[in-house]
Amino acid sequence: MKFTIIGAGAIGGVIAGYLAYHENNVTLVDINQEHIDTINKKGLTIETTHEPIVVRIDTCMLNQLIQLSDKLDVIILAVKSQHTKHVINEIKHLIGKNTVVISMQNGLNEHIIANMIGQDRTIGSFVNLFADYLEPGRIQYGGVGSLYIGELDGKITNRLLDIQNRLKAWGNVQITSNIFGYLWSKLAYGAILTATATVDETMEYLIANHEYRELFVEISTEVLQVAEQLHIQTEAFDDWDPAIIYSPNNKRDWDRIHEQFDLLVKRLQTYKKKKSGIWRDLAVHKRKTEVPNQLEPVIEKGEQFQLDMPLIRKLLNMITELETGKREMNYQNLDKLKTIINP
Repeated sequence: MKFTIIGAGAIGGVIAGYLAYHENNVTLVDINQEHIDTINKKGLTIETTHEPIVVRIDTCMLNQLIQLSDKLDVIILAVKSQHTKHVINEIKHLIGKNTVVISMQNGLNEHIIANMIGQDRTIGSFVNLFADYLEPGRIQYGGVGSLYIGELDGKITNRLLDIQNRLKAWGNVQITSNIFGYLWSKLAYGAILTATATVDETMEYLIANHEYRELFVEISTEVLQVAEQLHIQTEAFDDWDPAIIYSPNNKRDWDRIHEQFDLLVKRLQTYKKKKSGIWRDLAVHKRKTEVPNQLEPVIEKGEQFQLDMPLIRKLLNMITELETGKREMNYQNLDKLKTIINP
């Protein structure tokens, strides 16, 4: 089994590094020439919570990959959500009858990929890894999370089992018959992390602050209400249980909710990565985030069920303004969101 991993950033870099470290056949692909050149010269350095590992790995640029003619085997797509359609269009000629594309991305890109190449060639994945691209050739792997893979129709197939066995080079990869349950749960949790990116402060500090917990609950609830309307049973992962945050009868047990958030804080305190990838895109890389590609589909689905979603809409607007320099990171952003639920 040969893996072609497109996107050598946080997720793609970590997965490719561990696959290669355990002597799997891997090619890592990116558009950052300096990143690829550094990996070729010095290897890929993954800074873990213990000691760094340096991995030698085959690499190429995307424009080199698309010049090939042989069909690829297993493609792991680990690019930013907004680049999904472009990359799939670029590599369509390399996707054969038996090729499979696994989306290791944030959001609901499985639908986009399946519409372009067919559901039978698409595998979904839920990835919760706290990692960051730091500089060319260097990835910070700040904390082990979860990795689930699943067929879009929920079946447990031989190819899924084969891929799971290979991906165990990373760690405890699990198979699920409800991949969209995990993806929507992550969208709800991710919306909270997106809100923390509007302030120049650590995730753990903001989530520990009781002043904003009602806001964070309401933000995730707007996402979970859409999942409910779609008849998606959301799944728990890594100290996040959406069933504690939202129930259809809207009865909240604040003791359990605070316990839930306190567990999340303890987990976040063990991670080297203290601020979200969205914060890093805004504050360090000065580039557009994935947030519109994550939240706009949620809003569109919500509109189909006449759900207003004022917090998600305002949060998306804030991130867009932060991207364009029309807004600054500060506590006023969270306070502004709070006025929507407490005028």
